[in-house]
Amino acid sequence: MKTRQAWLKWGCALVLFAAAHAWAASREEINAEVRQTVQEFYKHTSAGKELSQKAAGMLVFPSVVKAGIGIGGEYGEGSLLIGGKPVAYYNIASASIGFQLGAQARSMIILFMTENALSKFRASEGWKAGVDGSVALATLGAGGAIDTETAKKPIIGFIFSNKGLMYNLTFEGSKITKIDR
Repeated sequence: MKTRQAWLKWGCALVLFAAAHAWAASREEINAEVRQTVQEFYKHTSAGKELSQKAAGMLVFPSVVKAGIGIGGEYGEGSLLIGGKPVAYYNIASASIGFQLGAQARSMIILFMTENALSKFRASEGWKAGVDGSVALATLGAGGAIDTETAKKPIIGFIFSNKGLMYNLTFEGSKITKIDR
């Protein structure tokens, strides 16, 4: 059974990889989408804006598409901002097996709150959330404030759509890889 699941995951990953290359965005397209996503993020949460201004780096994925019919996967491209400027480009991908049907797109932002966390991320060949670094998923409390314990973490993640921050989602299992643009 495990062999079958491994083949299914690899098959799904291969399909995602092929689709990603067909949809690969240019540097200019990614930069424009990242700017727009950051503006939307700031509209949704002033606490997120405050944290991002303190962060050593901000990794922004404007549109991460997740789809599946039994076998699923997700893919998106974005950039790492340091001091508000793009310094490198990355993709995020994952594969899954289980009960799933449909598709959705969402934006993801990862804040590296310390230089150490940012350096470890940038030095990695392929960074896997939950393995190479634990991402504390931010949720909003009363008055739009972020939980104080979450705000103290070295890596903080936000997942949102045009309707606001999304809950019960995770970065775990997603692999982030540097790409040339």
